[in-house]
Amino acid sequence: MPRKNAPVEYVRILPVIASPALVLASNSPRRRELLALGGWTFSVRPADVDESQMPGEAPEAYVLRLARCKAQVCAKSAQPGEIIVAADTTVAIDGKILGKPRDAAEAEEMLLLLRGRRHQVHTGIGVKKGDTLLTDLCTTDVPMRQYSDAEIAAYVASGDPLDKAGAYAIQHAGFHPVENFAGCFASVMGLPLCHLLRLLRQVDVFPATDLPAACQASLEYQCPISAAVLRGEMAG
Repeated sequence: MPRKNAPVEYVRILPVIASPALVLASNSPRRRELLALGGWTFSVRPADVDESQMPGEAPEAYVLRLARCKAQVCAKSAQPGEIIVAADTTVAIDGKILGKPRDAAEAEEMLLLLRGRRHQVHTGIGVKKGDTLLTDLCTTDVPMRQYSDAEIAAYVASGDPLDKAGAYAIQHAGFHPVENFAGCFASVMGLPLCHLLRLLRQVDVFPATDLPAACQASLEYQCPISAAVLRGEMAG
């Protein structure tokens, strides 16, 4: 018999929420690193799609179409409950898309074109859960600094530009091609996390971390647009 007036102990039973089964439809190491900041466990299943630009297709429409296509292709082999995350990023200047350079000469040509000018990076993202397919677009203005011919030559010789749209990586510590940047840093790397987060919320998927804070800490960048994006504003 318990003693009279003895304190009663309670055990709190918390609901167990299963971690969502995310699938990244990309083989990009940068997208893998960014998605991991959400604390999700995810698998990688690249989608093989034709990335040719259609005649007259604007850069914004191009990346959104490819993000949708990648999500749909990846979903064909999805297991029940899997949620597909797809993305496509392109660099554009004067309305012209700059893809990955074919060789060192084209990389140098692109970097000369971008030098000292402002261009746009467009990233389309797609999230597919069952029959639901959602998309979003992040368009970011990127001001390039007046790097020298010698800096271009050294950067091209490193080989880093050859697998990058526009022939540069914004995060490259040695070249650091961008100055006075005030947009979504993660989008220029290939995956705008706040835009992705507002899509995932619509299909009841939430990160295990404070994703905006984790992104800013990882990139060492105080993002000026994160709150606006999460409010649903058109900010890039």
